[in-house]
Parts: sequence; structure tokens; C-alpha cells
Amino acid sequence: MTRTLGDQLIANGVISEAQLKDAHAAARNGDLPLGEALVKLGHADETEVARAQAKIEGMPFVDLSKPGLRVSDEVLALVPAELAQEQGLLPVVERQGKLVVAIDDPFKRMIADQLSFSTGSEIACALAAPGALRRAIRKFYGESAEETVANTLGGGDGDPDDAPIVRLVTRMFQDALKERASDIHIEPGHGRVRIRFRVDGMLRDIAEHPEHLQAPLISRLKIMARMDISEKRKPQDGRIGMTIEGREIDVRASILPSNHGEAIVMRLLDRSANLIGLRELGFDDEDYQWFRRAISRPHGICLVTGPTGSGKTTTLYAALSELNRPDVKIITAEDPVEYHIPGINQVQVNNRIGVTFSRILKAMLRCAPNVILVGEIRDLETAEIAIQAALTGHLVFSTVHTNDAPSALTRLSDLGVKPFLVSAAVQYIIAQRLVRRLCSECAEDYTPHDEELRTLGLDPAQMSGQTFKRERGCRVCEGKGYRGRVALFELLEMDAELRELCFREVPLEVLRNAALSSGRMRPLLHDGARKVLRGLTTVTEVMRVCREDDAARSIANAS
Repeated sequence: MTRTLGDQLIANGVISEAQLKDAHAAARNGDLPLGEALVKLGHADETEVARAQAKIEGMPFVDLSKPGLRVSDEVLALVPAELAQEQGLLPVVERQGKLVVAIDDPFKRMIADQLSFSTGSEIACALAAPGALRRAIRKFYGESAEETVANTLGGGDGDPDDAPIVRLVTRMFQDALKERASDIHIEPGHGRVRIRFRVDGMLRDIAEHPEHLQAPLISRLKIMARMDISEKRKPQDGRIGMTIEGREIDVRASILPSNHGEAIVMRLLDRSANLIGLRELGFDDEDYQWFRRAISRPHGICLVTGPTGSGKTTTLYAALSELNRPDVKIITAEDPVEYHIPGINQVQVNNRIGVTFSRILKAMLRCAPNVILVGEIRDLETAEIAIQAALTGHLVFSTVHTNDAPSALTRLSDLGVKPFLVSAAVQYIIAQRLVRRLCSECAEDYTPHDEELRTLGLDPAQMSGQTFKRERGCRVCEGKGYRGRVALFELLEMDAELRELCFREVPLEVLRNAALSSGRMRPLLHDGARKVLRGLTTVTEVMRVCREDDAARSIANAS
């Protein structure tokens, strides 16, 4: 008959029946293993518990707490340090082609097959006390990244905020805010850790750190974002909330394992920043009136499209702020809620507990809203519910990821929405891009070449004497020539002809040409040309975000 741990410890003369009874009660109340409860109560030490456990499991026991413990360098070299630290094991001795490995849990014997494959030796496992094993691994292999971060966070006698890695992370976030960065990129590789900030849409090299800082830096950020610190093989997402210099910052962190180690990208959202109003978005007067008319409809879908980081959410928030009146009920489903707007019911998506866009949409329709915002249409179910809401008297705002305005129609069809529903529900589409704004302190005038004018779709004969502005660089813009960003908009309004083409599922190019020829679409390049003429940005910036075939079409039209 197999003995229990308690029975074995009593047989070894380590504890009494009364002490075992006390330990069982402590284990139940504290949700602890029996061995840990015995150690916590002082009835036994880890070595005695591990020795008894080894007897029960029929395993050899190795005492790693002996002061003169030695392991040869040849034996240590058989097991990589990272594997030993991650799995909590220590090679002790090699005899007759068999490698004896100390572990602290009998269930870890399954690691023997992996070790046997990597070392080419037969593996025998011996049980050791957990604390003694950790100290021995640290002695022979050094601290793991997790232990390093744990020590910097709370170890030692000093203030954890004084730890170097903590100061490094804090300084990094402070610098990012000072530089007006929207993203922080931490990228390991080639013996260094590169830090880059995305400022005004462009990445800048900020710092390079030694390679040995990679593990503690990533681990520190994982802890802050509540990620799994031990998982290094899979992508992970998390969020960090912090207050820096009185500003509430929400950070969305994404980790991607690469061939050089884990890279992390963090999107910074400044909750304390003021929302941009409709007038400040960058619309010309004509487009401003168009957009106000679009968001004043009683029902239908208004889509904003563009790549990540193109300002779609900012545009939608501006629209909601315009509509936010006491007689209008507005409900949003967002991932995440980036800015809190008084008077609007904002719901946070939480996929971990099943609170998805589609589930929130179903619930919010029972709350009788006038206006609905769906942060993003990602799947068929969300798209169908949004369209049904638009067809039953609700004004729906949402975003999709497409290259231009007409592509939003085909994107919905690609998700599986029936063409007649798309053609009936969608009313307006806005595609947008962000370009860098010229620095107002140092921008200089120049006379553009005819080729530049044609590229923007302008007729050189009609632009005689016209001047553009270009970047120069000064102390205000740190020599870049640009400071801040301005949006370019492509506006598409559905009419009977476009609805018919959408219903017939014509090719995208046919749909685009029909929208342009009917005047129902004002292309991105057209708005870019207007902002160049106003001296807000440069031809280079406009062409950076516009399609090549748009430029070719503009040249053809100009000639």
C-alpha cells in the first residue's frame, strides 16, 4: 500500500499525528499543498519533506543545501542555462553515460525525454528541496530574467522604484510623451536592443541598449501589462494604465516572438488629451458641410476606413461629440474605450469573457439608442447586426480596414454580407490618411515644377505663379521640417447608380470609376492637392499616402 506524504513523515519521525492534523487544517484553509503547509507551520523543513516525497515516488533524493556542493563545468554545459532556469532543474553528475538531473516536482520527470534528445544522454531524475534547487540554479547558472525583474520590483532592502530597469522603463515612457510619440517599438537583434518612437507617423531611432537588458526589460513590461512572464513562444497582448507627470496614459502592448527574441510594440493613448472637434479635423468648408450632412441622417451606416493609426477613431469621436445632445441617446462598443465622453454610454469589449462586438450590439439594440458606434467591423456577425440596426432606424458609425472608400463596400461583401444589404444600408464612406504638417516656424516658399503640379492633378497652365511650401528644419521641429499631422479625406456618398452597381457585385475598379465620374467621390489626392495649396503639407507627404494609380490618373486628366 502506497504511503501518503503525512504517513511517510510520521514514519521518518519528522512530525507527529497532532502536527499532521494541524497541517491538514492549514492546507485546507490556505489552499496550500500539505508539504508547504508543514513547512509554513514549522513542523518540517523543505529537505525533510522532499526526502519523504522521494521515498514515496521511488526516486533518489539529492541534498543541494550542502555548503560544499559542486557541479563540474562539463556537466553544466550539457544543459543550456535558459532551459535549466525555465524548467527549474539542475544537472548534478554524469555516470556511465547517464545524466542525473535534480528536479523539485515528480511531475517534471516528463522533461527527461526532451533532455535526453538535446543532450544525447540517458536521463535519471532525482528529487530536491525547491528552495535549495532554486539557490543552486542561481549559483551555477545565474539569475533568470524573471528573477532579475522580481528583484528589481521588490527584492532587496531598497525602494523598488530605484531599481535600474524600473527607472529605464519610466524614463522611456516620459521621453515618449515629451516627444509626442504615438508608439514605442522595442526590437532586439544583432547584439543590441533598439528603441524607436513613432512621431507624426514616422519611426525614429531613440536609443540602443546592451543585449543583456533585453530579458529584464521585456519581463518588466510583461508584468506591467499582466502578461505571462514565462511564455516566450507565443504572441501576447496586454494593457498598461499609468499616470505620468499628471497625465493618464493607457498603453496597448503587443509582443511578437522573433528570431532574435521577443519584440514589443506599445500604442500610447493620452486620456487627458482634449478631443478634437469637427472643425479641427481638417475639413475644408465644403467637406465640412458634407460631413455634417452625413452624420445628421436619421439612419444608415457611415463608415470610416483606413489603415491602423490613420485617425479613424478621432474622426468618429468628433462626430459623436457633434451629435451628443440631451435628446439623443448614443451607445458605443469599443476596443478599447480610448476617450471618455460625458453623456455617452461607452462599452468596453472584453473577448476573454465573451463580451464581443456582436454580443454588445445585440444588447445595445434593446436599449433604444438613436446613434450606435461599433469600434470596428471584423466579422460577418458584427456586420450583419450593424446593417440590420441601420435598416431599422438607427444611425450607425463604424470602421473597416481598407485602402480606399469604394473598397469598404467590397470588404463587407468579402465578410459574407449579402450585396443587397450592403447597397441598402451604407450611406457615406470616408477614407482617410494622416500626413505630416509643415512646421509653421520654418516652412519656406518655392515655385513647384510642372511635374509636381501634374502629380497632384493640377494644370500647370492654370497654376502659373503659384508657390508651394516645403520643409526646412529649425529648433522648434528639431530639424525635421514637420510638426504635427493633418488628415486627408476621401469622401464617397452612395446614390442610386452606385447602389445598383454594388448590388450587381461589379469589380472594384468599375465601382471606383463610376463614383469618380458621377462626382459622388472626392478622391484622396484631390484633398491632398488642396492642403498643399494651403501650405499645410508637401507634395512628398501627399504622394506618400496616395495610390500610384490615382497619381497616374491625375496626370492623364491634367494632360
